[in-house]
Amino acid sequence: METQQTKAILVVSFGTSYTDAREKNIDRIEADICAAFPDYRIYRAWTSKMILKKLKSRDGIVIDNVREAMERMEADGIREVIVQPTHVMNGIENDRMIADVRAYEECFASIRMGAPLLTTEQDSREAIAALEQEWSHLSENEALVLMGHGTEHYANSVYAALDYMMKDMGHENMFLGTVEAYPTLEALIRRMKKANPVKVHLAPFMIVAGDHAKNDMSGEDEDSWASRFSREGFTVECHLKGLGEYPHIREMLVRHVREAK
Repeated sequence: METQQTKAILVVSFGTSYTDAREKNIDRIEADICAAFPDYRIYRAWTSKMILKKLKSRDGIVIDNVREAMERMEADGIREVIVQPTHVMNGIENDRMIADVRAYEECFASIRMGAPLLTTEQDSREAIAALEQEWSHLSENEALVLMGHGTEHYANSVYAALDYMMKDMGHENMFLGTVEAYPTLEALIRRMKKANPVKVHLAPFMIVAGDHAKNDMSGEDEDSWASRFSREGFTVECHLKGLGEYPHIREMLVRHVREAK
């Protein structure tokens, strides 16, 4: 029993205020990690201050931030820690998480860090394979348009690289854009006009199908992606399914725990 009490995996997510999105995505990722590492205790931390505050005031639910989780593990007698983010990329949230974890290096015998979802070329290939598996029913004249978050961080280039790799791997009808950076919705609309698909399938390229997916992507608002594509004359179908619901994406995160450095 001693190994169970002294070894832990801290799963760090941005978080979501939607219970259904948490259950379908974050809870399932944590459950898969738990099943793969029975000798470890599993802890949770979320990085979005806004979401943590909202859950506390709205639902009375208190979830640790990274520093609180590190303190909790130390108090529980944990000696060896693996920190595994569910972040899509090595962006701002991940940089902050690493800084918070490093502040507690002296408190544990060892801390190992797992990589975010898209870190290596192999990760990108596997993520595309997961999309391929999930969307195998799409016909060639239908388009899959994925909504990533986007960031001002230089890591944002991973989105355009992944979009390029999709085409390079033969998926001419898969497109990836972002809400807050490049590739933009305008760029996607221009490309869609050239491709001229019979139908556009919109899906989030985010761990959870939360606020962005429900509002910016599929909302009734005239600025939502669904509304914009519809106005351009495309037949649109929205799919509220986060990446955490894709079994192969969860397998990738389990592998990242195993490969933690």
